[in-house]
Amino acid sequence: MTISLIRQTVSIFKLRIGVTIVMAAMAGLAITPGPAPSSSQILVLALTVLLASASSGGFNQYFERDVDGLMARTANRPFVTGQHFLALKYWPLLLSLMLAGAVLWAGAVLNAAVALHLLLGALVYGVVYTVWLKRRTSLNIVVGGLAGSFAVLAGAAAVDPVPGPLPLLLAGVLFLWTPAHFWSLAIARGDQYAGAGIPMLPVVIGNPSAAWVTLLSSIALVITSLLPLLYGTGWIYLTGAALGGAYFLHRSIQLARNPTPRAAMINFIGSLIQLSLLQLAIIIEALV
Repeated sequence: MTISLIRQTVSIFKLRIGVTIVMAAMAGLAITPGPAPSSSQILVLALTVLLASASSGGFNQYFERDVDGLMARTANRPFVTGQHFLALKYWPLLLSLMLAGAVLWAGAVLNAAVALHLLLGALVYGVVYTVWLKRRTSLNIVVGGLAGSFAVLAGAAAVDPVPGPLPLLLAGVLFLWTPAHFWSLAIARGDQYAGAGIPMLPVVIGNPSAAWVTLLSSIALVITSLLPLLYGTGWIYLTGAALGGAYFLHRSIQLARNPTPRAAMINFIGSLIQLSLLQLAIIIEALV
């Protein structure tokens, strides 16, 4: 297997995003009170979340291959170039079977609630966001953010099929994180989205206004990320939430004051740092 094929496989199934989704599920598991699943069940959870994410990511690339070819940031994707992967008609069937396999596997080894959340997360991203909303409304990524929330709830359901306040709050964090994250990218690459006819928020209302909306979303995100402290999370969680939140707010304020593509990319990276610190703190606190 060549390096090129590996890169194209990572790209077509959006495995980098998939790893983030798996971490969200692991954080959902770790923050949920109750007896932990076995090591083998946790492994199945991680694999099925990754497979479900890969199926929806692959469908996203298949469905959007026309507009991907119009943007520099996506012009080298496999279904655009035809390198290693051709956009043949069997892809939707293959990806649907991949999703069905992940859902059935999760249901058999874990429970029906995990399977349902996996299915809903994939359908929100693959169908609701990609097919229905992305080319129609600037609120596309707001609804699309539910995909990450369902990953959190899938992880939580592996412990308790009925979600309590902690996993629900963490699902809310993922819901609020996604727009702030992708609006930052859209500010940085607004000309490309406009050229492809995709109505991302900065394309519709302009970069300055979108930067302020991103800041407001970031504030709501950080406040929500601190609410688990009211339900028993400890100092490790507080440290991760406070450090990551403070850094992201700092970058979001800078973006609002100076909505340039460079500041937007720095804020985009800042959102990744915020989420990574939060998830790491959740997992460390659960292990300690």
